[in-house]
Amino acid sequence: MLPVVKAHAYGNDFLYIEEQHLEGRDRIAVARATCERHTGIGADGLILYRTTPRGAVMHLLNADGSYSEVSGNGVRGLAAVLLDVHAFSPSDGTVVIDTDAGETKLVLLGRENGRAVFRAAMGHPTAPVETTLDVGGEPLSVVVLRVGNPQCVRLESPLDEERVHRLGRVLEHHRAFPEGTNVEFASVEAPDRVRILIWERGVGPTLASGTGACGAAVAAAAFGGAGRDVQVISPGGSQRVEWREDGLFLTGWAEVVFEGRWMR
Repeated sequence: MLPVVKAHAYGNDFLYIEEQHLEGRDRIAVARATCERHTGIGADGLILYRTTPRGAVMHLLNADGSYSEVSGNGVRGLAAVLLDVHAFSPSDGTVVIDTDAGETKLVLLGRENGRAVFRAAMGHPTAPVETTLDVGGEPLSVVVLRVGNPQCVRLESPLDEERVHRLGRVLEHHRAFPEGTNVEFASVEAPDRVRILIWERGVGPTLASGTGACGAAVAAAAFGGAGRDVQVISPGGSQRVEWREDGLFLTGWAEVVFEGRWMR
């Protein structure tokens, strides 16, 4: 039996298993089985981790078993797991998570309705590039960049869920993205407010995405008339993204929802 913790941030949910418990097991198979919504526990991804004196080291598998470099909400969820399950108590309020995209430092700002609120340093994005792709015979202008992982942002208004579902999968696997990409459709509603719908690589539609919010904020600031300090609203809720000279900062909450054992 595998000890499992589940946490989420704005409905973007992850399962957390300490690496030591998976020794000798097929990690991809475990990710697919546990993340399955009907026959498993259900989640957008599986995060394998080991604790460190400063926080933890993590590796992320998407719900389909594919690899991902980092997840902003997954990192935040792991910080909540460390605080609420492992009783980790950082003296300066900072939790450091080492990911395959680099180090993420999260500062605990407090609690909101029992949920831990963090401001995470997400690093510098790559320079956003506007390009046009042939998507199912439709020329589509998109913004391409990396926020630790690949992002493809389509700026348009109004947002249409059917269109996101139809084009999201095509963009995820477009030949322009050999490793696949995360996709956000973003609408700039005001200089300080951007609304997004998400198609996440290896998952499909998700309620929220931390790196997706960051990618959309950068694209909106660079090409959509938004400011560099915005609320990014997804179906799961609103997160703050600041694009500063010293990098991107993502602020929002995460909560642990259960601890259990996977019996397969």
